[in-house]
Amino acid sequence: MDLSRKDEFMQAFRTMLEIMGEDVNREGLLKTPERVFKAYEFMTSGYDKDPAEVLNDALFNTSNSEMVLIRDIEFYSLCEHHILPIIGKAHVAYIPNKKVVGLSKIPRMVNIFARRLQIQEQMTEQIANAIQSVIKPFGVGVVLQARHMCIEMRGVEKINSTTTTSALRGSFITNPDTRKEFFSLINSPREPRF
Repeated sequence: MDLSRKDEFMQAFRTMLEIMGEDVNREGLLKTPERVFKAYEFMTSGYDKDPAEVLNDALFNTSNSEMVLIRDIEFYSLCEHHILPIIGKAHVAYIPNKKVVGLSKIPRMVNIFARRLQIQEQMTEQIANAIQSVIKPFGVGVVLQARHMCIEMRGVEKINSTTTTSALRGSFITNPDTRKEFFSLINSPREPRF
């Protein structure tokens, strides 16, 4: 977000409140435009981050060629059509090809894409493409499961409907056993916390 335009953003939000019929000078709303600016600054902070830098920062040699899966990565994003929340979980797996990435880098990379105005379908593709291009594994599997407040809070008002998207690359497409293992693992019951 362009910090030099903070005052413009806050004035635009004040105008929106006035259009809604609110008194922007009442106590509860006096600091709301600044709070909203800070919230959107955080929720759209993914634009100035490069996922390749995050992933390249922690690549390690390995002899492992078995699936690496991080599941249930919670994320929050904003629908680009209504600027309403998307709340979900990402499941990300890859088959190493002489390189693995530090485990914390996958959730960080998911957050980079989540902290942009998004559609879930595109975000799923972006995550898979970033892993494929940087780590260069034998295969990548990404599944996102999310609730969209633009469906629940307005429009059809269907509470608890979930959208699932997937992006598969390499051996996750060509090897049925790899694909089956991936979907079996992400759909297995959650283990209790250790």
